[in-house]
Amino acid sequence: MNQKLQNPTAPTPARGPLSGIVVLDLSRILAGPYCTLLMAEMGADVIKVEPPKGGDDARAYGPFIEGRSTYFASVNRGKRSIALDLKSEADRAIFDKLLARADVLVENFRPGTMEKLGYGWEHVHPKYPRLIYAAASGFGHTGPNSKDPAYDMVVQGMGGIMSVTGYPGVPPARVGMSIGDMGAGLYTAVAVNAALVHRMATGEATKVDIAMFDCQIALLENAVMRYTVEKEIPGPLGARHPTITPFEAFNTADGYLIIAAGNDSLFLKMCEALGLPEMAANPEYKSNALRLKHQARMKAEIEDVLKTNTTAHWIAVIGNAGVPCGPINNIEQALAHPQIAARNMIVTVPDRAGGTLKLAGNPIKMSAFSDPATREPAPDLDGDRASILSWVETA
Repeated sequence: MNQKLQNPTAPTPARGPLSGIVVLDLSRILAGPYCTLLMAEMGADVIKVEPPKGGDDARAYGPFIEGRSTYFASVNRGKRSIALDLKSEADRAIFDKLLARADVLVENFRPGTMEKLGYGWEHVHPKYPRLIYAAASGFGHTGPNSKDPAYDMVVQGMGGIMSVTGYPGVPPARVGMSIGDMGAGLYTAVAVNAALVHRMATGEATKVDIAMFDCQIALLENAVMRYTVEKEIPGPLGARHPTITPFEAFNTADGYLIIAAGNDSLFLKMCEALGLPEMAANPEYKSNALRLKHQARMKAEIEDVLKTNTTAHWIAVIGNAGVPCGPINNIEQALAHPQIAARNMIVTVPDRAGGTLKLAGNPIKMSAFSDPATREPAPDLDGDRASILSWVETA
């Protein structure tokens, strides 16, 4: 059984474990495109199927360079584009040919949209039994809220993440990036790869149904357990961990310092580094449970020392003692960190206007595959129509 479909007319992809896998990407904006970006980064040939008028909505989102969206470019690099009106018989005929050649279809429409077009799972699976169908939506394809619209901030609010973000007694704050969309995109990519493995083992294609709302619940980590086990409704704690201390941001003479002393041994090393033998010997700080009970007092004692010198000084002192610690960097500082260059986490991409963009790299590093410093650009709307049509006609 042929598990991979080679595509001789595709641009040379980044070599990766998904080389030969063809993904039809009907998704737009962020959740679906982020999923398919990850698949493209791992070598898949991702074909964006966009509406002829305007294409993916993200093409209209800034910032822009000479009228081109860099937002769009950041999550659609390395893909190809064809514009198809799925209400047009001629374009539906082309789309059917693509479905016959593809391994995966990814869409993030509101449930019911693809069904109205005649391309829901129940329609395509009997005709294309090898096609994996992945749907990412606000609330999934089942349940009372299935048909409701959703954006990132809606599910951040509904899913509880905003209730544990920020500081007590202040207005609610969203997580500083689109965790609703990105979380759903990540889970969709994981599920699609698992579906590909399942198909390889059994020959069976499956439907993947990912809900942004579900993903927010899954990402709540210990907040769910704190409620289900202890009946505590977690709230915002600012920059400290809910169940470990000292594990938070502390004031220094010139800013802030993160100290993450996650066990008794690290706590003792921190005390030694800070010159606080009395804190190490204090029976009220003997265990993590006791330290949590006296967190506020302990933090004040630690900050009395930290405020005598700079963040950089204390990073050297505490870090040399083997205690995890670090600064709170802004984006410029984070991107300038030498680890970023060493790990190839900023890559260059042509912007199709004669310049280059610097975009976030791929955090998935695999010993068998290269991680080039440059990537292919995002496609122009319908920019690959000729090569895609040529490919489907060779079937």
